[in-house]
Amino acid sequence: MPASSPFKIYDEAFKEILGTTPQLECLLEDKTCPFAHEAGVFIPEDNTLFVTSNQFQDPADGQKTIQISKVTFNNGSATCEKIETENVPMANGGVNFKDGVLFCAQGTISNPGGLAFMSSSPPYQSSLLISSFYGRNFNSVNDVVVHTDGSIWFTDPNYGHEQGIRPRPCLPNQVYRYDPTSKVIRAVADGFGRPNGLCFSPDEKTLYVTDTDWIHGDGSADDTRASTIYAFDIALYSGQPFLINRRLFAFVAAGAPDGIKCDMDGNVYSGCGDGVNVWSPGGVHLGVVEVEGGVANFCFGREGELFILNEHKLWRAQLGDHVRGALLKI
Repeated sequence: MPASSPFKIYDEAFKEILGTTPQLECLLEDKTCPFAHEAGVFIPEDNTLFVTSNQFQDPADGQKTIQISKVTFNNGSATCEKIETENVPMANGGVNFKDGVLFCAQGTISNPGGLAFMSSSPPYQSSLLISSFYGRNFNSVNDVVVHTDGSIWFTDPNYGHEQGIRPRPCLPNQVYRYDPTSKVIRAVADGFGRPNGLCFSPDEKTLYVTDTDWIHGDGSADDTRASTIYAFDIALYSGQPFLINRRLFAFVAAGAPDGIKCDMDGNVYSGCGDGVNVWSPGGVHLGVVEVEGGVANFCFGREGELFILNEHKLWRAQLGDHVRGALLKI
């Protein structure tokens, strides 16, 4: 790669992922709003992408708000429209679910958050699926992934209270599993500073969870706090899944690992302070798709496409066209 390339190679295996002609291009920019922060949910049926903004001040009332946007791709161009929906207070992470998007709703001072489902087509009807752990309201639900058995796994750090949008927490920083059929909710992992992104390996035998304790909601950062990806094995006991064999999978040198995804070969991708970092299934740091200002989240599109959320900019990286994201497998 030329010295000016945004693709930094740490291990020769990264060249196989990149293919012969990797590219990085800015698709959209909005200097007035950090529209491309979280979620990153690609809907292949209509070639659209749903993203959520970082918090910004609503010009109408001066209060902190978050915007959901829908990006439509058509003949090489990308257009962005603001989406209005009633039941997703302060949206954050998201994932494909049924015929729409399952959002993490952080909630507000007066309204609890939780998991909210929104249709991906107008009029974008939405409903809150769950907002508490047996009556104890969630802190500020952050990211979510869906298992092939239909269960929903999500993280719930206390960022919302630190940022002034949620009341004082009444739950630890934990990972949960929710069964939308039986309505059973279980805490499945604790002991984090700030649990954030999560994803399954392609065979769903491993769950990866990022801990972004390095940065707190008040903006303070501490290099001695966790900036770490943990891996857990998923094992059945008495017919129910448990997370066992917690291990440090990777420590991040630049910023903190936020959103996380796997490709079909089991490689692990995470949005960090210098861009999208990639590790082998064995934890070897393969390389970085460098993006100035860092990356909170991203998602795979088709045939090696990577849509990268960079606050005021949305980028598209083209990796090798053999690369497939483990979520959509396209």
